[in-house]
Amino acid sequence: MKQMIIASTSTIYGSDYLDYLLEELMFFFKDAETILFIPYARPGGISHEEYTKKAQEAFSKIGKAVKGIHEFDNPKDALNNAKGIFVGGGNTFVLVNQLYKNDLMSTLQEVINNGTPYFGTSAGSNICGLTINTTNDMPIVYPPSFKTLAMVPFNINPHYLDPDTNSTHMGETRETRIQEFHAFNSQPVIGLREGSWLEVNGDQIFLEGELDARIFEYNKAPYEVETGTDLSELK
Repeated sequence: MKQMIIASTSTIYGSDYLDYLLEELMFFFKDAETILFIPYARPGGISHEEYTKKAQEAFSKIGKAVKGIHEFDNPKDALNNAKGIFVGGGNTFVLVNQLYKNDLMSTLQEVINNGTPYFGTSAGSNICGLTINTTNDMPIVYPPSFKTLAMVPFNINPHYLDPDTNSTHMGETRETRIQEFHAFNSQPVIGLREGSWLEVNGDQIFLEGELDARIFEYNKAPYEVETGTDLSELK
């Protein structure tokens, strides 16, 4: 049975890395002494080693060890033997490209479906949807496919921002860009605001966190859903 936390962000304003989720993660990873970290998204272009150290420092606060997947000779074996997995944020295209390059996408799907707890933030959440076509990132590399894990039956837009009515910016809003996506694609998109996450248990999907989420469905007006909403039927 799938067990997932799919979070918009790793850090909310005024807190340290992962702090707002650590209490939740302590319970979520209760059976995992060591978390397998996938640092491929490389925020700001930092190294896998630097990124893994950041994750180690955060998880040490709840008594968990972290080991980066890049430290293993066989990353597939690392996934198959993991007791818990964390995929961090950064550039979604870089993350997806590396997962395909190492032939890990299908293995990751298998271990999640077999019940290994999975935690993703930002780019690590983007890949839980059907495709990464609703990411906010620059396409700085070209992955073999935009198709990803399909652990939930819709697309995700992490870091969702509402239009700022006081802004003088004349470019597209996040809502406009998702509408552009729906000119060519029909799957729903969930706009996850900062500090919100999806909790997945088997086929059940619930919105958690303090903020509402914005739902975009093909040929429908966008609408808000409150935290605690069951999103299992969104498809």
